[in-house]
Amino acid sequence: TADTNELAIPTVAVVSPTVTTPHSGLNLPAEVKPWQEASIYARVNGYLKDWLVDIGAHVQKDQLLAEIDTPDLDQQLAQARSQAVLAQRNLEQAKKTNTKWQELYKEGVVSQLDAENTDTSQGTNQANTEAFAANLRFLEQEVAFKRVTAPFAGIITVRNVNVGDLITANNTSFEMFHIQQTDPLRVYFRIPQEEATNIAVGQTFNVQVGAQSAKTYPGKVISTSGAVSPDSRTMLVELQVENGKNEILPGSYATVRVPEVALRKLVTLPDNTLIFRGKSVQVGIVDAKGVVQLRDVKVGRDFGVQSEILSGVSESDEVIVNPSDSLTTGTTVRLAATPAAAPSPEAPKK
Repeated sequence: TADTNELAIPTVAVVSPTVTTPHSGLNLPAEVKPWQEASIYARVNGYLKDWLVDIGAHVQKDQLLAEIDTPDLDQQLAQARSQAVLAQRNLEQAKKTNTKWQELYKEGVVSQLDAENTDTSQGTNQANTEAFAANLRFLEQEVAFKRVTAPFAGIITVRNVNVGDLITANNTSFEMFHIQQTDPLRVYFRIPQEEATNIAVGQTFNVQVGAQSAKTYPGKVISTSGAVSPDSRTMLVELQVENGKNEILPGSYATVRVPEVALRKLVTLPDNTLIFRGKSVQVGIVDAKGVVQLRDVKVGRDFGVQSEILSGVSESDEVIVNPSDSLTTGTTVRLAATPAAAPSPEAPKK
């Protein structure tokens, strides 16, 4: 009968997804890096004559850090200068001789072969002069590396040399100094994939340095990686933080607070609306005609009695509470007189 069929239709309670914006924002771990840093190595062989700065010293660009005594290089430079002078004088003599022999050839006094030989001799001396001059310029540039200078203004963080140390050129396993520019600083943090599209260059976030520090520093977004890492599903973000008072030390642990205005809305459903079947998570949606549709959803964070829903439902959907194991798509249901109220705890803190 009609009454029997009516009684056979199951009655279900439904709830709509809760959409909120986290009031506490999002706290993310960050790493403080110097604006730029460099390892300083020797370019010449010799012995350390003197070092002028130690760790913690604030230096300016091109400031002298150390001097290297280079007796071998000094000897090579003196020899090169003498060779360059000798080559120049030989060239001048060759030019005068060639000029005279060419005139004698025109007068028929010397043979063509002799004239060609003097011309060739002048060309050879010209090439020798240029070669010795080039070698002299190279050695003069090398001598300049006796003075070890700072490539930019910053702080010396490492000194590995002492007076009298043997210095080997281009030895990348022996770092003489390490320098860091600490104003401004770069702060790197990773934003979850779901929030990555809300990050834009020019935004300003607060940076808290140290776990117990209450002081925060404004950090401006200057770039992002523009891609999500397949390993962590996060995007790398770079901030610029001014550090004129040197209150922040490079390498420090920091926390970046992403305010709620920069976060997407949080969609949650009660845990008792979720259907776990196999590897998928589903919910039962009731349409306007009372027909059930099972829909796959992507679940994010678990907040205890609620779970974050990343995709699969909208604010207007009516989701069945405590669905039966036998619930299938196409099932006709009747809504309970009083819809079940979704738990409404305070927005979860992240």
